[in-house]
Amino acid sequence: MKSRTLAFLKRDLLIAWSYRFKFLGQSGAMLTTTLVFFFLGKLITPQQSSQMAVYGGDYFAFSLVGLAFADYMLISVNGFANEIRQGQLQGTLEALLSAPISPLAILVFSSLSSFLFTTLRVLFHLGLGILFFNMHWNLASWPLFLFVFLLSVLSFWGIGLLSAAFVILFKQTSPITWAMGPVSGLLGGVMFPVQLLPDWLRWVADLLPITWALEAIRRVLLGGAVFAQVKSECIVLAFFAVVFLLCGIAAFHISLRHAQKEGSLLHY
Repeated sequence: MKSRTLAFLKRDLLIAWSYRFKFLGQSGAMLTTTLVFFFLGKLITPQQSSQMAVYGGDYFAFSLVGLAFADYMLISVNGFANEIRQGQLQGTLEALLSAPISPLAILVFSSLSSFLFTTLRVLFHLGLGILFFNMHWNLASWPLFLFVFLLSVLSFWGIGLLSAAFVILFKQTSPITWAMGPVSGLLGGVMFPVQLLPDWLRWVADLLPITWALEAIRRVLLGGAVFAQVKSECIVLAFFAVVFLLCGIAAFHISLRHAQKEGSLLHY
């Protein structure tokens, strides 16, 4: 298992290394984004926004955490489907899925490099905020943060598997892929508290895992919350993780068996 994981990582890292300027471009974009929200945060003080109090009162930290961890949501939802679609277009999907290893494991291993690069981007983002923009966060509750983060990623992975199943069946980009980003960005509390949404939109926000994930992560990292204070968020995220993972795994295997039966894995 370890050798297989390293083999997939080595392959993807070698490919990524051939596009070094892309990494530099992404770093510059992240620095620019961080600066924009730093100066925007200067316009919003704790006295002006009572909604910020539970998150430590700093809009810059609020928005930076939202942007950083929304990155994980996007790669979790899109990563599996992108791997499948790339294999279809390159004609390597059937050979890859015929390897003596579970197709689901192959999909996860193939996406590891994306999660690694996303982790580096998140650390870069948060590192900029801490080192140069005086952002503070509570590290005493890091075990609770890791628990919340794990539940969040598992929820997103379930949605990602549903998206991958769609790509296998219909040979085109999944609507989940292009819908989750804008909808979650607008309604999931990435750049502003969901409490500001009108009541007729709040119920939609409550159906999104990112809403509960960011609420818990911010309260732990920025507000120093303990488990009792984010217990409800953890319960909802655990529910999402179980339901979406079970549905995603089932949909992935059903779509794969259907494509193999129809002989359409090579089609794109």
